[in-house]
Amino acid sequence: MSVTDTDNGLWIRRFATSAENAPQLVCLPHAGGSASFYYPVATALAPAVEVLAIQYPGRQDRRQESCVDDIHELAGRLFTILRPLMGRPMALFGHSMGATLGFELARLMEQAGQPVSRLFASGRRAPSRPRHESVHLLDDQGLLADVRKLSGTDSRILDDEELLRMALPAIRADYRAVETYVYRPGPELTCPVTVFTGDDDPKTTLDEARDWATHTTGAFDLDVFPGGHFFLTEHQPAILRKIAQQLAV
Repeated sequence: MSVTDTDNGLWIRRFATSAENAPQLVCLPHAGGSASFYYPVATALAPAVEVLAIQYPGRQDRRQESCVDDIHELAGRLFTILRPLMGRPMALFGHSMGATLGFELARLMEQAGQPVSRLFASGRRAPSRPRHESVHLLDDQGLLADVRKLSGTDSRILDDEELLRMALPAIRADYRAVETYVYRPGPELTCPVTVFTGDDDPKTTLDEARDWATHTTGAFDLDVFPGGHFFLTEHQPAILRKIAQQLAV
């Protein structure tokens, strides 16, 4: 699918004005998430960093489009959209499903000779550390129980039956994408990788988070915060300070 077929205005949301030639930070949402999750990130980092928040198909204003339930396919489509913007430094930030997607996107960029400046992986185990998960196969109530347990979806959606009906297909497709993801062995990344994780995250142990180091020949660091899967909402100021510092180098 060409860029003209998929206007990057559908995929990319810019919530704040950035300085000319500011480094770019592509923000990839979690399963069931949307670009608006990163509105606070965009406003906090502006104007020093230009945040490109990604809106996946099948949700909110893109709900009439088919969801993409395969990480490799989604990475390929995003690469096509982002490639024209790679003329200046571009880093990737992904939380949960977004971290795995960021890894695959970073691989495609390196293969094209346009490596990212840094990959920030949040709330997700290393790509080579699979688990057997099948939440996407549960009925609606079972799926929503997992969403509620992780506390990653706006409570207004979970409490509103009409909004919930609209959101469920995207949530299920995202769960399917991340739970059926299969890591394909290949060259390590060369970019630095920064990992953020919660010390009580049911989806990621500390050992699984540390194994991100095996996926890059570049610098690696791991920051552990108190909290569960969505620790980043409680520790946003500290995480944003770290991102700003590392992008300013």
